[in-house]
Amino acid sequence: MKKKMNFSQLLKEYRTLWNNRLLSGDEEAEYILKTAITRELKDENSHPRVRKSPHEKFYFAVKRVMESHLTENDKQLLIQVHLEMMENIK
Repeated sequence: MKKKMNFSQLLKEYRTLWNNRLLSGDEEAEYILKTAITRELKDENSHPRVRKSPHEKFYFAVKRVMESHLTENDKQLLIQVHLEMMENIK
């Protein structure tokens, strides 16, 4: 069963995991969050010669979420969004 997502809240929590990332814009929170996660999984914030595969980035992202201070519910929801974005990359 999928949990109801409050994308504004999830974006706020995601920002706490990435202190130096500018995640703003005029778009809706859902779009900003999903775009940021897709960029993270594609490793678009790194130089092309040192980029890791989406599978490696997914592992590190899930690990970072799981080791964070977030509530268990927010962790599950963020991982769910990561899974959805990973499926779109394949």
